[in-house]
Amino acid sequence: MADEVLLKERKGQVGFLILNRPDQGNSLSVELLLKLIQSLEEWAGDDAIRTLVITGKGDKAFCGGFDVRAIPTALPPKEEKTGKTQGLQAQNPVAQLMDRVKNYPYPTIAMLNGYAMGAGFNLAMCCDLRLAADDVRMGIPPAKLGLVYHPEGIKQVVEAVGMARAREVFFTGRIYGPEQVKEMGLVHHLLPRAELSGATFRLAEEVSENAPLSLKGIKKILNMFGNGLVLSEADRQEAELIMVRSFLSEDLKEGQLAFIQKRKPNFKGR
Repeated sequence: MADEVLLKERKGQVGFLILNRPDQGNSLSVELLLKLIQSLEEWAGDDAIRTLVITGKGDKAFCGGFDVRAIPTALPPKEEKTGKTQGLQAQNPVAQLMDRVKNYPYPTIAMLNGYAMGAGFNLAMCCDLRLAADDVRMGIPPAKLGLVYHPEGIKQVVEAVGMARAREVFFTGRIYGPEQVKEMGLVHHLLPRAELSGATFRLAEEVSENAPLSLKGIKKILNMFGNGLVLSEADRQEAELIMVRSFLSEDLKEGQLAFIQKRKPNFKGR
């Protein structure tokens, strides 16, 4: 429907979440945030969707961030008296959305059909892969607004592009053009606008055809590493269990048989 702030589509094993506020730069209203969170929760339990693509409606904006006018400039009275902000942060739907995207069980792709600013930049960084139109612009300018960005959001950007790049991005608040975006590693591929949609779907389809247990297991282990290269003992043990399950899976047998028979495997996710 035209008045829906979030559009949902499925093509085979690929799911699409489309931010549908083009006249507002696909910015994250509270309604849109809640719908995104709800959709991610629903699809996370659907093994028929093995790759998720997030994009914006139109040809100008992927996501212009959270509406600055909706940012509270004062704590609620209860929080102000106690001096505690933990309760306020726990209810932050922007942080909830980023966490859902970052920890979505299957690979995620940001299709940057236009500019990505602020929380829109953060949203793109939380996706596993990023493809962008060759006129893309990206930036995260909280320092220019007098804001200190959410710690988890800063961590997510560091994990995506490294500490040195993250420092430049946050300290300068710059808006980066296509060449800088690619050179800095903010996106994986820059494509002519006319080719972006097709290339994104082909990549998503290619990923989705791989074994579901492999996709979910690799994604989980990658997230364990974050920006470091050392796993805790608990994470190491969990990673080994994930590997053992894959060795005992029906999908491994199917993958081996398909290789021998020189055919496309039919993975079941078990």
